[in-house]
Amino acid sequence: MTILLTRGAFPNTRLRRMRAQDFSRRLMRENQLSVNDLIYPLFVCEGHSERQRIGSMPGIERLSIDLLKKEAKLLASLGVPAIALFPVVSSEKKSLLAEEAYNPNGLAQHAIKAIKDAAPELGVITDVALDPYTTHGQDGIIDDKGYVLNDRTSEILCLQAKAQADAGADIVAPSDMMDGRIGAIRQTLESAGHINTCILSYAAKYASAYYGPFRDAVGSAGNLGGGNKYTYQMDPANSNEALHECALDLAEGADMIMVKPGMPYLDIVRRVKDELGVPTYAYQVSGEYAMHCAAFENGWLDKNAVMAESLMAFKRAGADGILSYFAKDMAILLNN
Repeated sequence: MTILLTRGAFPNTRLRRMRAQDFSRRLMRENQLSVNDLIYPLFVCEGHSERQRIGSMPGIERLSIDLLKKEAKLLASLGVPAIALFPVVSSEKKSLLAEEAYNPNGLAQHAIKAIKDAAPELGVITDVALDPYTTHGQDGIIDDKGYVLNDRTSEILCLQAKAQADAGADIVAPSDMMDGRIGAIRQTLESAGHINTCILSYAAKYASAYYGPFRDAVGSAGNLGGGNKYTYQMDPANSNEALHECALDLAEGADMIMVKPGMPYLDIVRRVKDELGVPTYAYQVSGEYAMHCAAFENGWLDKNAVMAESLMAFKRAGADGILSYFAKDMAILLNN
């Protein structure tokens, strides 16, 4: 957008004039952050009354399903519209072909049903990716050289998405970055009668260094070891490529677009929203959360002020919704 200078010169124009009082600052505020913008990621683990601390993510825990149901009710009472669910699978259930990903009696599927029973008004977004289920920590099926096989992986992702939709997921969110998987998943859902199950595509997911704490949380870091995901996640140097990824996924049937990570890629959020004009989401990822928390714990930054400012940045960039580990605390703050 080009700004034409139509105002008079100083002192006829004093831009501080509208900043002088609270009421005028409120009246001219261009963006608003509300509870409706927030999506809270939740980690589910096996067991009963199980609460596991995540060392690299202060205040975030893995919860067993019984505790997850209580958390879902709390989030619904705060007005949070949706949660994003991530399972923590035990090592004995991991395999080369990730069969547990589409087990109808698997942890994720049980958790979906439990949340929908406990808080039916709360949207459930599920992660469609294989890294929690593979012995090697990659997001797909690999060949004997460790290369992730695109089409074979897509076949498994379709089974996983269907299992999640069968369990009651409202939105399936493929985060794997395989080519063509959105079209395949959309066709699978349509064929299974899940015509209103939305697809939130992680279309612009970068091979970022900010994911470390998340991989600790879901237990894939140790399996991945010294490996990386450069052959399928996007190069952080690229911007135009993200628009191609998003456009292709929309053409294949995605309802919404995700940009991940968040704050280091706000320029991508802005471009997607401006150039494609579709529902656009961003993920304030674990590394971003961990950095903020370290500063809070050391007394270097004010938690409430910085939390609110960081989330407002997403709104200003054009995000319609924000996945953030601050979502619950921000919702409590907004409700008070």
